[in-house]
Amino acid sequence: MSTPSPTPPATAGLYDGCTVGDLVLRAIGRGGDRTAFISDHTQWTYRQFGTLLSQMVQALSARGLKRGDAVATLSANRPEAFLVTAAAYVMGLRLTWMNPTSSEDDHAYILDDSGVATLFVDPLSFATRARTLAQRVPGVQRIFSFGPAEDGLALGEDILAVAAGFTPGPLTPQAAPDDVCVLVYTGGTTGRPKGVAHTHRVHVAMILAEMADWDWPREIRFLALTPITHAAGAIIMPVLLKGGTYAMTQGFAPDKFCRLVQQHRITATFLVPTMVYVLLDSPARQQADLGSLQLIIYGASPMSPARLVEGMQVFGPVFMQLYAQSEAPNVISVLHQHEHDPLRHPERLASCGTPCVGTQVALLDDDGREVPQGEVGEICVRGPIVMQGYWNKPDETAKALRHGWLYTGDLARCDADGYLYIVDRSKDMIISGGFNVYPREVEDALSLHPAVASSAVVGVPDAKWGEAVHALVVLRAGAAAAAEELMAFVREKKGAVHTPKAIEFVDALPVTGLGKLDKKAIRARYWQGQTRGVH
Repeated sequence: MSTPSPTPPATAGLYDGCTVGDLVLRAIGRGGDRTAFISDHTQWTYRQFGTLLSQMVQALSARGLKRGDAVATLSANRPEAFLVTAAAYVMGLRLTWMNPTSSEDDHAYILDDSGVATLFVDPLSFATRARTLAQRVPGVQRIFSFGPAEDGLALGEDILAVAAGFTPGPLTPQAAPDDVCVLVYTGGTTGRPKGVAHTHRVHVAMILAEMADWDWPREIRFLALTPITHAAGAIIMPVLLKGGTYAMTQGFAPDKFCRLVQQHRITATFLVPTMVYVLLDSPARQQADLGSLQLIIYGASPMSPARLVEGMQVFGPVFMQLYAQSEAPNVISVLHQHEHDPLRHPERLASCGTPCVGTQVALLDDDGREVPQGEVGEICVRGPIVMQGYWNKPDETAKALRHGWLYTGDLARCDADGYLYIVDRSKDMIISGGFNVYPREVEDALSLHPAVASSAVVGVPDAKWGEAVHALVVLRAGAAAAAEELMAFVREKKGAVHTPKAIEFVDALPVTGLGKLDKKAIRARYWQGQTRGVH
């Protein structure tokens, strides 16, 4: 299929910016017959992807979807999920990414809060969940599936079969730069996920910064094992714009990682520190040829400097760290490969680097004043990558976006060379295995158990997970419950990521002089002599 150069929507008047849809079409036009996507059972060239995208856009248009409509995807890592994402970019749909690891309750809340009417579902992984959500959320009017459901039961319309009936044709982006492009839901201190709204303008800025400021190998063959609803998915567009190949699979195991790296001669990947630790300790890694790897991007979780040095000894000088959050995706700061220098600057291995190109970063106090160099302040960000706001939450938006900056909730100091060192979080967030866990959500889940009187949840140091979810529980008088029972209860309510790795039963929780729960005292028992919160 011949893809023309992107053109602005006919109704846009003066064309004042680029959209992600424009970038998608540019990448397709450049890619030609090179391989764009590889998964366990699928391989597409850029030309094939362009054909499929044209057919998908026509199919969705024929089903009445138009610019501004709210849609969501619930899928494991597979190219078809990004095909729908790309169609949303081109058509100007407002897309909500659903974390595949979240609980049913969170999925239902997200669909309702975001006003989604159309849900796209991976029938191989989420057929049962989708049927339940359709019953729970009246606003979901229809379901489209990526192929038929394996159980043979009805699961909406097979949108891939519908799309196959259309003749490929030219594509024209329909979005405007300031349209909301995606909603990314993240945990919140209120116990409910918050929808982070990003415009096309924000995502274009993120993509261009990733291309400009990251240590890309000359030939990119990228492997994604973490969900493409998170950081790994935000890396798809720069890979495509550089003519690379994006390989994806579902879940991480060291033997699978080694097999895929060898099979596809992978040159770049994204790993959370837990994965790096598992690889370093795995016999599969010791027997594999991983010499093709030229870039390992890591982030989303505290990384042990000692294990980072070990990783450099095994894989070479291939590590690059990113620090970001959903509200300012993927490009707040970066620690480049050449800055990982354990001989001349070992202290920088505990740093999250310097601000990315195009991003302004300052350490401010609560009044918006910059703290003196070397003192601790809150990391604050402004620039083209900052979110529009939290969906339907004006008060929380105003709190996060104050004094003209995004307040990240992370406390840090800055050295004389401009390197940032995170020392703590102003929020109680736990980062376990690369996933954000808000203690309040776990505490709220525990409180629903009839045997639990009160609880306190904190992150404790863990060699594998970076931080492990640890719960202190006070039982009701006369009640009994085993730790395993409470863990299973939380797993059902919130999912595996939020489930405590350990539960400690206590007679009472420590409180401050004002009678408030003293989590600082609880953490001190586990973090004494250690630094918490280094990304």
